Amino acid sequence: MNIFKAAYCRTFQFVMKVAIPLLPYRQSKILQSANEAAEVIKQLNVKKVFIATDAGVVKCGLTEDFKKALTENEIEYVVYDKTMPNPTIDSVEEARTMYIENGCQTIAAIGGGSAMDLAKACGARIVRPKKSVKQMGGLLHVGKKLPPLFAFPTTAGTGSETTIAAVITDSKTHRKFAINDFPLIPKYAVLDYKLTLGLPKAMTAYTGMDALTHAVEAYIGRSTTRDTRAKAVEAVKLIIDNLKVCYDDPTNAEARKNMLFASHYAGIAFTKSYVGYVHAVAHSLSGRYGLGHGLTNAVLLPVVLEVYGKKVYKKLARLARASSVAELTDNNEVAAKKFIARIYEMNEYMNIPKGFEEIKDEDIPLMAKYADMEGNPLYPVPKLMNKKQLSKIYYMVKL
Repeated sequence: MNIFKAAYCRTFQFVMKVAIPLLPYRQSKILQSANEAAEVIKQLNVKKVFIATDAGVVKCGLTEDFKKALTENEIEYVVYDKTMPNPTIDSVEEARTMYIENGCQTIAAIGGGSAMDLAKACGARIVRPKKSVKQMGGLLHVGKKLPPLFAFPTTAGTGSETTIAAVITDSKTHRKFAINDFPLIPKYAVLDYKLTLGLPKAMTAYTGMDALTHAVEAYIGRSTTRDTRAKAVEAVKLIIDNLKVCYDDPTNAEARKNMLFASHYAGIAFTKSYVGYVHAVAHSLSGRYGLGHGLTNAVLLPVVLEVYGKKVYKKLARLARASSVAELTDNNEVAAKKFIARIYEMNEYMNIPKGFEEIKDEDIPLMAKYADMEGNPLYPVPKLMNKKQLSKIYYMVKL
């Protein structure tokens, strides 16, 4: 990266870091059951709830407890179950129309990150009817309070119940972009581990590694705070100790609960401290080829950490020691490399591929351009990279 762009990126990131204590971050209020959520909704005098979810979640019966609780509290609801992985602008508009036509007053997102992204973008369009989804992309383009948003994560990974972001795909260009604004933080996070019991092995693996990516990228970045560092460390420890347990035994209640809180802590960490080039490259891959976000993060995380090299040894070493991946006596390089090796080992254990056959050489320049546009200057990465440097990462995970 040329010195002028690098100077601009670092100046922008410094200003953002200084501004963190002044920005209106808030943490979602934690609820732990559908009944508790329904009681709060009743207290808000809401008569009709818009449930944003997907067909798979509905088929698994994960919306039933909440629907029953609403009925018992004499609250009506409508269900939008057409959310797809990597939700599109078209689906956001379809959901918004359904919300308005049915006279809903609040939104409940039940599912993974896709359902929450759709719900957030839908809420933004409801309160900003004259702004298109694309016009709200970027930073602070919503600026208006959303209808009360209840987030029920059914996976332990995205942390979307804590974040200011909604990632949407333009179905025409296949490009992902993020809407980032403080009103998008859900008002309530319903952390009911029972919704994650029995989650399929592959989904457990992908979402768990997604949470690990959030925690690691938040920790190694240059805009951390004491709180985000503490949350990231706690998340990493919980994931290292519990993810493979969940993978081996999908019904292990204690491990599922620990993973749900790990995802939540990681979400709090990266909401304030941001992510890095793992996410920038992952978004371009999943947008182009329809690959799952957790899967792309899992594959890319150890690769990008190796590309960062010495720039991350000290911080990775701290994570390695805190999570008992390395010995306290290991020097920074040894400890950091043990941590990266553990990520590779976890991926292999959970049958996560080492790369993607979908990647085409002719697509890489455009994807690298999108990654560059997303990551620079926003992400306070330990090592700045330009489009040309980022393009090499795609080749590293191309099968």
